[in-house]
This record gives sequence, structure tokens and C-alpha cells, in this order.
Amino acid sequence: MSEESPTTATLHLLCGKIASGKSTLAGELLKTPGTVLLSEDSWLALLFKEEMSSVEDYIFYAAKLKAAIKPHAIALLRAGVNVVLDFPANTLASRQWMMSIINASGAPHVLHYLAVGDEVCIARLRQRNAAGNHDFAATDEQFAHITRYFVEPTEQEGFHILRY
Repeated sequence: MSEESPTTATLHLLCGKIASGKSTLAGELLKTPGTVLLSEDSWLALLFKEEMSSVEDYIFYAAKLKAAIKPHAIALLRAGVNVVLDFPANTLASRQWMMSIINASGAPHVLHYLAVGDEVCIARLRQRNAAGNHDFAATDEQFAHITRYFVEPTEQEGFHILRY
């Protein structure tokens, strides 16, 4: 009986402002066979939608979700399953959390950076909110508040960045 090494799985990370196209890109990446999607918006909506009414609530519940998702993502990657982690890689702290998954799993990764300007994102956000087809409808004020914390990723952080 020959031993086969498990398939090397890739961790796909997404960086971009609200409505930059992260979830749309995640859907495209999901088309690769052997790939699963872990979506922060979907999980937060399923688990905590009724409890979340402010940015502070989001921060609190997102931290709980990250604690639960991390070991799951590591296990999937170690099992040879590609993971699209549709959690925003928009701050140094969030990217450090993601790097801890990379380090623990030993998986190769790609940080997909959607460099889209505020005006385009706000227009897309308003369209998305009007259509009602997204788990969360951020207001213009919430967009501005959250975007203040956005930090563009750099190679010095240790990521393999693919810029769009």
C-alpha cells in the first residue's frame, strides 16, 4: 500500500472595503473543486442577526465567530480542502488573525486585495441595500465609520497579495 500525501490546500483571504466585491470574488473562487466557503456575513446573520444593531455589536460577535472558525479552517486546510475565508482582511489585527491560521495550518495562501475607491463602494452598497440580497445592509455612516480603520495590505506583512 503506497502512502499518498494529502492534497495541498490553499487558503484564500479577501481584503477590500465594504461592497468592494469580496463576496462576489469569493463566489468565483468557490467554483474550484475541493473548495469550501466560510463567510463571516452568512455565519453572523445565522447566529447573531437579532443581537447586532451597531458596529460595536458587530465587533463583539465577529470576535466570537473568529474564535470558533479558526480551528475549523485549520482542520479543513490540513485535510486538503481549499478554504475561501470571506472575512474582511481589512485591518492589521484581522490579518494577524489570518496569518495565525496560515502558520498553524502550514497552508499556502493568497490575499486577494480588491482596491476599489470609496465612491464606487458606496454606490454598490446603496444598490446592494436597495436589492436586499445581502445579509447586512450597512448605512453610509457605517461605511464611513468602518472605512476609517481600513489599512491597505503590504508585502511586509508576509502575505502573497494578488491585487485587483
